[in-house]
Amino acid sequence: MGVSTSCVEKGTAVVTVGFPPVNALPVDGWFALADAVRAAGRDPEVRCVVLTAEGRGFNAGVDIKEIQKDGNSALIGANHACAEAFAAVYDCAVPVVAAVHGFCLGGGIGLVGNADVIVASEDAVFGLPELDRGALGAATHLARLVPQHLMRALYYTSRTATAAELHAHGSVWQVVPRGELRAAALTLAREIAAKDGRLLRLAKAAINGIDPVDVRRSYRFEQGFTFEAGLSGVADRVRAGFGKEGA
Repeated sequence: MGVSTSCVEKGTAVVTVGFPPVNALPVDGWFALADAVRAAGRDPEVRCVVLTAEGRGFNAGVDIKEIQKDGNSALIGANHACAEAFAAVYDCAVPVVAAVHGFCLGGGIGLVGNADVIVASEDAVFGLPELDRGALGAATHLARLVPQHLMRALYYTSRTATAAELHAHGSVWQVVPRGELRAAALTLAREIAAKDGRLLRLAKAAINGIDPVDVRRSYRFEQGFTFEAGLSGVADRVRAGFGKEGA
Protein backbone atom coordinates (compact mmCIF):
# COMPACT_ATOMS: atom_id res chain seq x y z
CA MET A 1 0.00 0.00 0.00
CA GLY A 2 1.21 3.51 -0.80
CA VAL A 3 3.11 5.12 -3.66
CA SER A 4 5.94 3.39 -5.50
CA THR A 5 8.24 4.29 -8.38
CA SER A 6 9.78 1.89 -10.87
CA CYS A 7 11.88 2.32 -14.01
CA VAL A 8 10.65 -0.42 -16.29
CA GLU A 9 12.64 0.76 -19.28
CA LYS A 10 15.16 3.43 -20.14
CA GLY A 11 13.84 6.96 -19.96
CA THR A 12 10.49 6.12 -18.34
CA ALA A 13 9.54 6.19 -14.67
CA VAL A 14 6.25 4.62 -13.55
CA VAL A 15 4.67 6.10 -10.42
CA THR A 16 2.02 3.73 -9.06
CA VAL A 17 -0.61 4.54 -6.43
CA GLY A 18 -2.13 1.81 -4.30
CA PHE A 19 -4.48 2.68 -1.41
CA PRO A 20 -7.09 -0.08 -1.21
CA PRO A 21 -9.94 -0.53 -1.45
CA VAL A 22 -10.71 2.40 -3.79
CA ASN A 23 -7.62 4.62 -3.90
CA ALA A 24 -9.17 7.35 -1.75
CA LEU A 25 -5.95 8.95 -0.58
CA PRO A 26 -5.28 10.19 2.94
CA VAL A 27 -3.37 13.44 3.45
CA ASP A 28 -0.03 11.62 3.74
CA GLY A 29 -0.80 9.73 0.54
CA TRP A 30 -1.26 12.91 -1.49
CA PHE A 31 2.02 14.31 -0.19
CA ALA A 32 3.78 11.01 -0.97
CA LEU A 33 2.43 11.12 -4.52
CA ALA A 34 3.66 14.70 -4.93
CA ASP A 35 7.12 13.73 -3.70
CA ALA A 36 7.30 10.71 -6.02
CA VAL A 37 6.32 12.66 -9.14
CA ARG A 38 8.70 15.51 -8.37
CA ALA A 39 11.56 13.09 -7.69
CA ALA A 40 10.95 11.24 -10.95
CA GLY A 41 10.96 14.50 -12.89
CA ARG A 42 14.25 15.57 -11.29
CA ASP A 43 16.01 12.38 -12.37
CA PRO A 44 18.16 13.35 -15.37
CA GLU A 45 17.71 9.86 -16.83
CA VAL A 46 13.91 10.17 -16.91
CA ARG A 47 12.25 11.70 -19.94
CA CYS A 48 8.63 10.69 -19.28
CA VAL A 49 6.60 9.76 -16.20
CA VAL A 50 3.66 7.36 -16.32
CA LEU A 51 1.16 7.84 -13.50
CA THR A 52 -0.90 4.74 -12.82
CA ALA A 53 -2.79 2.98 -10.05
CA GLU A 54 -3.54 -0.47 -8.72
CA GLY A 55 -6.92 -1.89 -7.77
CA ARG A 56 -10.50 -1.17 -8.76
CA GLY A 57 -10.00 2.35 -10.05
CA PHE A 58 -7.48 5.07 -10.72
CA ASN A 59 -8.48 7.46 -7.94
CA ALA A 60 -11.52 8.12 -5.75
CA GLY A 61 -10.34 11.46 -4.38
CA VAL A 62 -9.64 12.26 -0.75
CA ASP A 63 -10.28 9.96 2.18
CA ILE A 64 -13.65 11.26 3.39
CA LYS A 65 -13.46 9.14 6.54
CA GLU A 66 -10.23 10.89 7.54
CA ILE A 67 -11.94 14.27 7.23
CA GLN A 68 -15.00 13.06 9.14
CA LYS A 69 -12.72 11.81 11.90
CA ASP A 70 -10.27 14.71 12.19
CA GLY A 71 -12.41 17.64 11.09
CA ASN A 72 -10.90 20.94 9.99
CA SER A 73 -7.30 19.84 10.57
CA ALA A 74 -7.77 17.02 8.05
CA LEU A 75 -9.60 19.34 5.66
CA ILE A 76 -6.76 21.84 5.75
CA GLY A 77 -4.29 19.00 5.30
CA ALA A 78 -6.22 17.63 2.33
CA ASN A 79 -6.39 21.09 0.75
CA HIS A 80 -2.62 21.55 0.95
CA ALA A 81 -1.82 17.94 0.03
CA CYS A 82 -4.05 17.88 -3.05
CA ALA A 83 -2.66 21.21 -4.20
CA GLU A 84 0.85 19.79 -3.86
CA ALA A 85 0.03 16.60 -5.78
CA PHE A 86 -1.75 18.40 -8.61
CA ALA A 87 1.08 20.95 -8.88
CA ALA A 88 3.68 18.17 -8.88
CA VAL A 89 2.07 16.64 -11.96
CA TYR A 90 1.73 20.00 -13.69
CA ASP A 91 5.23 21.19 -12.79
CA CYS A 92 6.96 17.85 -13.40
CA ALA A 93 10.02 18.67 -15.48
CA VAL A 94 9.11 16.03 -18.07
CA PRO A 95 5.79 15.02 -19.66
CA VAL A 96 3.39 13.00 -17.50
CA VAL A 97 1.18 10.32 -19.05
CA ALA A 98 -1.82 9.34 -16.90
CA ALA A 99 -2.96 5.74 -17.38
CA VAL A 100 -6.55 5.67 -16.12
CA HIS A 101 -8.77 2.67 -15.43
CA GLY A 102 -12.09 2.33 -13.66
CA PHE A 103 -13.16 5.42 -11.76
CA CYS A 104 -11.32 8.75 -11.82
CA LEU A 105 -13.17 10.97 -9.37
CA GLY A 106 -12.57 14.09 -7.31
CA GLY A 107 -8.85 14.43 -6.77
CA GLY A 108 -8.28 12.03 -9.64
CA ILE A 109 -9.59 14.75 -11.96
CA GLY A 110 -7.02 17.11 -10.49
CA LEU A 111 -4.26 14.68 -11.38
CA VAL A 112 -5.32 13.83 -14.93
CA GLY A 113 -6.41 17.39 -15.67
CA ASN A 114 -2.84 18.48 -14.97
CA ALA A 115 -1.23 15.56 -16.82
CA ASP A 116 0.20 16.09 -20.28
CA VAL A 117 -1.51 13.11 -21.92
CA ILE A 118 -4.24 10.68 -20.83
CA VAL A 119 -4.55 7.07 -21.92
CA ALA A 120 -7.67 5.35 -20.59
CA SER A 121 -9.22 1.92 -20.49
CA GLU A 122 -12.68 1.38 -21.95
CA ASP A 123 -14.20 1.12 -18.46
CA ALA A 124 -12.80 4.44 -17.24
CA VAL A 125 -15.21 7.15 -16.07
CA PHE A 126 -14.36 10.70 -15.04
CA GLY A 127 -16.27 13.01 -12.73
CA LEU A 128 -16.48 15.35 -9.76
CA PRO A 129 -18.97 14.08 -7.16
CA GLU A 130 -17.90 16.92 -4.88
CA LEU A 131 -21.38 18.31 -4.27
CA ASP A 132 -22.45 14.88 -3.03
CA ARG A 133 -19.50 14.79 -0.62
CA GLY A 134 -19.73 18.21 0.98
CA ALA A 135 -16.79 19.63 -0.94
CA LEU A 136 -15.84 21.84 -3.87
CA GLY A 137 -12.82 21.99 -6.13
CA ALA A 138 -11.09 20.66 -9.25
CA ALA A 139 -13.49 22.39 -11.64
CA THR A 140 -10.25 24.03 -12.76
CA HIS A 141 -9.04 20.65 -13.95
CA LEU A 142 -12.33 19.32 -15.30
CA ALA A 143 -12.46 22.43 -17.47
CA ARG A 144 -9.22 21.23 -19.08
CA LEU A 145 -10.95 17.99 -20.12
CA VAL A 146 -14.36 19.10 -21.42
CA PRO A 147 -15.99 22.27 -22.78
CA GLN A 148 -17.22 24.87 -20.28
CA HIS A 149 -20.94 24.12 -20.37
CA LEU A 150 -20.39 20.39 -20.12
CA MET A 151 -18.03 20.98 -17.20
CA ARG A 152 -20.77 22.92 -15.40
CA ALA A 153 -23.40 20.26 -16.08
CA LEU A 154 -21.11 17.47 -14.84
CA TYR A 155 -20.16 19.52 -11.77
CA TYR A 156 -23.70 20.43 -10.76
CA THR A 157 -25.12 16.94 -11.32
CA SER A 158 -22.11 14.91 -10.07
CA ARG A 159 -22.45 12.78 -13.21
CA THR A 160 -19.50 11.13 -14.91
CA ALA A 161 -18.22 11.11 -18.48
CA THR A 162 -16.81 8.00 -20.14
CA ALA A 163 -13.36 7.61 -21.62
CA ALA A 164 -14.96 7.43 -25.06
CA GLU A 165 -16.72 10.75 -24.48
CA LEU A 166 -13.51 12.45 -23.39
CA HIS A 167 -11.73 10.93 -26.38
CA ALA A 168 -14.35 12.57 -28.60
CA HIS A 169 -13.56 15.91 -26.93
CA GLY A 170 -9.85 15.38 -27.59
CA SER A 171 -8.72 15.25 -23.95
CA VAL A 172 -8.07 11.49 -23.88
CA TRP A 173 -5.38 10.43 -26.32
CA GLN A 174 -6.30 6.76 -26.60
CA VAL A 175 -8.94 4.36 -25.28
CA VAL A 176 -7.96 0.70 -25.03
CA PRO A 177 -9.23 -2.51 -23.42
CA ARG A 178 -8.35 -2.60 -19.74
CA GLY A 179 -5.84 -5.41 -20.17
CA GLU A 180 -3.91 -3.31 -22.69
CA LEU A 181 -3.78 -0.07 -20.69
CA ARG A 182 -0.31 -0.41 -19.21
CA ALA A 183 1.23 -1.45 -22.51
CA ALA A 184 -0.45 1.43 -24.35
CA ALA A 185 0.77 3.97 -21.79
CA LEU A 186 4.30 2.60 -21.92
CA THR A 187 4.30 2.62 -25.72
CA LEU A 188 3.37 6.29 -25.74
CA ALA A 189 5.92 7.05 -23.01
CA ARG A 190 8.59 5.25 -25.04
CA GLU A 191 7.81 7.45 -28.05
CA ILE A 192 8.08 10.59 -25.91
CA ALA A 193 11.23 9.39 -24.15
CA ALA A 194 12.94 8.88 -27.52
CA LYS A 195 13.23 12.66 -27.83
CA ASP A 196 16.18 14.67 -26.53
CA GLY A 197 15.83 14.94 -22.75
CA ARG A 198 16.94 18.56 -22.46
CA LEU A 199 14.65 19.63 -25.29
CA LEU A 200 11.71 17.80 -23.69
CA ARG A 201 12.22 19.74 -20.47
CA LEU A 202 12.32 23.01 -22.38
CA ALA A 203 9.17 22.03 -24.26
CA LYS A 204 7.30 21.22 -21.04
CA ALA A 205 8.28 24.57 -19.51
CA ALA A 206 7.34 26.44 -22.68
CA ILE A 207 3.91 24.78 -22.95
CA ASN A 208 3.13 25.45 -19.29
CA GLY A 209 4.15 29.05 -19.80
CA ILE A 210 1.52 29.66 -22.47
CA ASP A 211 -1.40 28.13 -20.54
CA PRO A 212 -4.30 30.64 -20.49
CA VAL A 213 -5.27 29.73 -16.89
CA ASP A 214 -2.95 29.57 -13.88
CA VAL A 215 -4.10 26.18 -12.62
CA ARG A 216 -2.40 26.51 -9.24
CA ARG A 217 -4.00 29.86 -8.39
CA SER A 218 -7.37 28.85 -9.85
CA TYR A 219 -7.53 25.65 -7.80
CA ARG A 220 -6.50 27.40 -4.59
CA PHE A 221 -9.31 29.91 -5.20
CA GLU A 222 -11.77 27.01 -5.40
CA GLN A 223 -10.41 25.54 -2.19
CA GLY A 224 -11.36 28.67 -0.30
CA PHE A 225 -15.00 27.82 -0.94
CA THR A 226 -14.40 24.25 0.19
CA PHE A 227 -13.19 25.57 3.53
CA GLU A 228 -16.10 28.01 3.75
CA ALA A 229 -18.48 25.08 3.27
CA GLY A 230 -16.70 23.34 6.12
CA LEU A 231 -16.88 26.29 8.48
CA SER A 232 -20.55 26.89 7.72
CA GLY A 233 -21.49 23.33 8.63
CA VAL A 234 -23.02 22.49 5.26
CA ALA A 235 -20.11 20.21 4.37
CA ASP A 236 -20.55 18.12 7.52
CA ARG A 237 -24.27 17.85 6.90
CA VAL A 238 -23.74 16.53 3.38
CA ARG A 239 -20.87 14.24 4.36
CA ALA A 240 -22.97 12.74 7.14
CA GLY A 241 -25.04 11.06 4.45
CA PHE A 242 -22.07 9.95 2.34
CA GLY A 243 -22.10 6.23 1.66
CA LYS A 244 -25.49 5.67 3.28
CA GLU A 245 -28.22 3.94 1.32
CA GLY A 246 -30.58 6.45 -0.24
CA ALA A 247 -28.35 9.41 0.57
